[in-house]
Amino acid sequence: MNASGPIRLAVVGRGLIGSAAARHLSKMGHDVALIGPDEPADFARHDGVFGSHYDEGRITRSYDPQAFWRQMNRAAIARYGEITAESGVEFYREAGALHVGDRETTDVASVGTVCAADGINCEAYQDAGLAERFPFLKSTSGMLGYFEPRNAGYISPRRLVRAQTIAAERAGARIIGEPALGISESGSGVTIRTRSGSVEADRVLVAAGGHTQSLLGRSLGFTVYGRTVALFRLGAAEVQRLAGMPSMRCLGPKGDNPYILPPVPYPDGQSWLKLGGDPTDLRLESEADIKDWFRSGGSVAVADRLQTQILDRIRDLAFEQRRVVPCMTTFGDTGLPSIGPLSERVTVAFGCYGKSAKCSDELGRLGGMALLGEARAELAP
Repeated sequence: MNASGPIRLAVVGRGLIGSAAARHLSKMGHDVALIGPDEPADFARHDGVFGSHYDEGRITRSYDPQAFWRQMNRAAIARYGEITAESGVEFYREAGALHVGDRETTDVASVGTVCAADGINCEAYQDAGLAERFPFLKSTSGMLGYFEPRNAGYISPRRLVRAQTIAAERAGARIIGEPALGISESGSGVTIRTRSGSVEADRVLVAAGGHTQSLLGRSLGFTVYGRTVALFRLGAAEVQRLAGMPSMRCLGPKGDNPYILPPVPYPDGQSWLKLGGDPTDLRLESEADIKDWFRSGGSVAVADRLQTQILDRIRDLAFEQRRVVPCMTTFGDTGLPSIGPLSERVTVAFGCYGKSAKCSDELGRLGGMALLGEARAELAP
């Protein structure tokens, strides 16, 4: 693998942020290697690394309570068309996003306040008006909702990674479809070990999600949590009935605040309704914990709870099958990701609180800029 000579920049992690960083750096004319494995064919038997982008549904929208994340969202969404044009891969559907909650017990009104102040287009509905606009909702009495009709809906994270990878390769990036086994830094460069040899680079961006800290062999103050989502397979009639359904964020106390995706086509040819909002903070302390969690298939108890929640919210929902799916999220203390240099040659971009899929293109761009020495101080680890 050394035969082709040293690579100036390497990006470790072929997920949402890493693939985005590789695209941006390659388009700027840099010599880039993007390192990371393909999706495992069988979670139960897989012994390598895992990612949380092996899925077809993530909510996208401009709104977030924090100004930083609103900025990330809007910058990334503005480039969705560019990424599709550069790759030929469609990954976004503008279904809109509904933020809804009980107006007496949740601060749902703050969504409207923030959107108005920040120039985010949204429409307000309550009670009977909410039921008329979104007839699939089971109960709307006492409820308030804010709907983002534009630049909102859902993306396929799996297809977005594919799009970014294709675009990066077309811009000149070299794709190395293997996991990084170790990273060592010297005065002259960085060596990234893989199963088939070593990659030498001047500098490296590590964007390996929940694997980042273990790969670097040090804590950066972030905790990885195992999460469970539930998928519900719908028949043709139910898909048609819910055809106008947007993505939904149900506001409420922890454990009663699921997010719900409309029917999304999956690679098996079926349409599945996805529900997340796992309230269980299952800490994954090591690489072994992460692998065990993904191989376990997730928590049936959490899926049971999610099933109760979706039946409480979607009127007369009829589903044909349920699937339980594990994933992981990475949390810190600041509410901000860790994007910045660890040393002269090693930079990180990770730690996104389950918020990164929709805005990963901008987070990857920031990671790339940090690798080039243009770090934003407030994001440095």
